[in-house]
Amino acid sequence: MVFWAKLSEGIDRVNQLFGKAASIMILLSCVVSATNALLRYGLDMSNNWPLELQWYLFAAAVMLGASYTLKRNEHVRVDLIYSSLSERRRIWVDLFGLTLFLMPACLLFAWLSWNSLFYPSFLVAEQSQNSGGLARYPIKFIVPFGFFMLSLQGLSEIIKRIGMLKGKYVLPADDLNYEKPWQ
Repeated sequence: MVFWAKLSEGIDRVNQLFGKAASIMILLSCVVSATNALLRYGLDMSNNWPLELQWYLFAAAVMLGASYTLKRNEHVRVDLIYSSLSERRRIWVDLFGLTLFLMPACLLFAWLSWNSLFYPSFLVAEQSQNSGGLARYPIKFIVPFGFFMLSLQGLSEIIKRIGMLKGKYVLPADDLNYEKPWQ
């Protein structure tokens, strides 16, 4: 279990960094948006690349922030039954959902988006059709990469849940803490 615990910790550290990068990208997206609006409406200066950069930053923040959200246990779940279960049963529900739903979906989406979205775009060095636009293939790489990182975080969560069931792993308090959404 030592190898698996270290692997899980490494994945968590990487996704922690991506989570911080995603929050910076949201801030940068807002700065780009505000600057673009000021230039466009205040000084009558316009260009397409800031609009595309804003879109790219937001897309990257979403795709890279998803794995961090899973790490923090702040993802969306159906709360109908989950909140009334014991901790052990919650672990089993998490393990079931991670194994049967999250992992296959993320791996499938990573593979499909690599083959049909990023790779063809990379081969032709796809550029925006807008005047002054940015290259498209770098942002298209974020889609399969984001799903791959989400599947790695899913693996990390599976390792933690199995360790918890065996009594060999204790999560930090904020990692498994579940707060029922306010209604």
